This record gives sequence, structure tokens and C-alpha cells, in this order.
Amino acid sequence: MDRKYPIGQFQQGGPIVEEQIKQWIEEINQLPEQMASLVNGLSEAELLHTYREGSWNIKQLVHHVADSHLNSFVRFKLALTEENPIIKPYEEAEWAKLPDYDMPPQSALDLLASIHRKWVVLLRSFTAEQLERTFQHPESGEVSLKENIGIYAWHGKHHLAHIRLALESQD
Repeated sequence: MDRKYPIGQFQQGGPIVEEQIKQWIEEINQLPEQMASLVNGLSEAELLHTYREGSWNIKQLVHHVADSHLNSFVRFKLALTEENPIIKPYEEAEWAKLPDYDMPPQSALDLLASIHRKWVVLLRSFTAEQLERTFQHPESGEVSLKENIGIYAWHGKHHLAHIRLALESQD
């Protein structure tokens, strides 16, 4: 198993259909509860465990997912209100070194739950035309909102798998 990509990298085979989008939105909807159930009650020592050599620890993963999904939520709003905006990437590894990543993960779990409540309402309201709207990522190029829904459904599952690996390796 590739510990860096335990569920594989995001791949979209073929056209994105309505049922696939609904499934992805439901995965995004469930993520905060799934993440909380994995990390609530962990000791500080457990939160500092990693899933592979040199990787982020569990606490950093939780904070990263909250920050990443906050950025994605903003990107969706930009794409809905501007014509193909250029979004700003951020240095994820540098963010993980900032003091807020040392906070208890509950602060990130609370943020994630709040973002996802708003995000899922927004996602479920999209028209077919809105799903086709795009933004420009300086590194990835043009990304449609419907594709980005899939990317972030994958992103949540990707980091849940990292947390599970970190917990398993503690045995």
C-alpha cells in the first residue's frame, strides 16, 4: 500500500454525472462527523503520531483539512460570483508549522463542521450551469466546480485514511 496515497490519487474516469455529484456532496457532508469520531478522545501522544516517516501528525492533519476546505469553500464562492477567477494557492506545509496547528483539534473540527454545513447547502443548490463554472488554479489550470466537488470528496477520504493509518501504526 502507498502510505502517501492510501486510497490512490483522485481520478475522474469519464463524464461527471448527477448521481456522482450527489454522492460526492454526501461524502463532503459526512466528513466532519467521520473525522470527529476518529480523533475525539485521543491523547496528546496519539495526536502526535504520524502515518509515515516525515508526514504530518494526526493533529496537523485535522487542522490541514479544516484550512484546506475553508480555502476550497472560498474558491467555490469566487467561481460563482466572478468569471473564471484566478485563485491563490497557499503553502500547506508552511501553514502546518504555524502555532494554531498546535491547538487542540477540536477547534479545527468545529471549523470543519461549520464550513461543511454552509458548503453542503451551497453545493446542493447548484444548477447545471453553476456546476460548469470554473476557476483558474496557477498550478493545475482551469478547474470546474463539478470536478472540484469530486476532488474535495476525495481529499477528505484521503486524510481520513492517513489518520486511520497513524492510529493503526500505534498498536
